[in-house]
Amino acid sequence: MKVTQEMRAQLEATQQKQPKQLNTKASFQSVVGQESQKMKETELNRLLGDLTKQGEKVAKFRSFPDLGKYKRMVRQFIQEATNYGLELEQSRKWDLNGGNQTLSLVKQVDEKLVQLTDDVLDQEKDSIDVLDVIGEIKGLLMNLYA
Repeated sequence: MKVTQEMRAQLEATQQKQPKQLNTKASFQSVVGQESQKMKETELNRLLGDLTKQGEKVAKFRSFPDLGKYKRMVRQFIQEATNYGLELEQSRKWDLNGGNQTLSLVKQVDEKLVQLTDDVLDQEKDSIDVLDVIGEIKGLLMNLYA
């Protein structure tokens, strides 16, 4: 069988299309990855917005059910942030005894939640103080997210 010029052109055209298909697969994967990242960021932004609203509610009404819901929302935000692959910020410091101590941002958030609970329990505290602690917690969560 004799290969004509037309058949060679078709064969070369088929061979040239194959590498392009590999590029489209790679670009498809990158597009899916980018969209997935956007969805994750959107979800974290939504959770942060809900946290802000709930924090204002805690400061306004100072009720234990609102405080419990706020704490659960903070826990959910941290869990979502770490599940999405965000890294926890960790630092090391030396204490006075020469021991190595690892500090984590999540520990700081937990300490602020304890402080918030104490402020809600203390009816003498102003709403400004409660809002201040809620703002600090939000700042720590934003630091974790960013």
